Amino acid sequence: MGGISYQYNAASPEVSHQHLYPSVSRFLTNAPPGSIVMDAGCGNGSFISLFQDRSWQLHGSDLSPTGIELARKTHPNINFFLADGQSLYADFLSTVGPVDIVLSTEVIEHVYDPRGFLRNCFALLKPGGTIVLTTPYHGYLKNLLLAATGKMDQHFTVLWDHGHIKFWSRKTIEGVLKETGFTNIEFSGSGRIPYVWKSMVLKATKPA
Repeated sequence: MGGISYQYNAASPEVSHQHLYPSVSRFLTNAPPGSIVMDAGCGNGSFISLFQDRSWQLHGSDLSPTGIELARKTHPNINFFLADGQSLYADFLSTVGPVDIVLSTEVIEHVYDPRGFLRNCFALLKPGGTIVLTTPYHGYLKNLLLAATGKMDQHFTVLWDHGHIKFWSRKTIEGVLKETGFTNIEFSGSGRIPYVWKSMVLKATKPA
């Protein structure tokens, strides 16, 4: 990324959190107290902070210095750290160890190397651990509606600096999860009506 990172100017939650939280929370219903949870690409920490009532050990990482600065100030009970673009979680694994759950909300569509990102998430998890991943949904019907209503340019956000560069369908995101080694993939649409969802939420397991 050439040393340029996304800039956060506020600690407020993203609009997407309102529709993502119920689906993510449902996938994590059975996670026991004491679970170690990492939000990979936590931004300003506002999403992982929604789980502070779960008695989990919460951690968040991001490549944005401004995001991590805001997260630390706003949510001092959560461990936030600035991820190194090369080693990512090497220091974390050497001190805390592997985690039970990786969360990643609306991140993978921004990532130039999504396979590398998922390999890091896979390595971060304990055997039997869980990833819950969200990303904007793309599918045939939704794409037709976007084209028919003249909203393609708005949706694909090409003029948004650090915006979306990968546009995932259910088939492609499930395919790359399987390629990485994840199993037991579950799917849920999030926001709007079926097949024109705003996002998709996927849960998958690292084999024990």
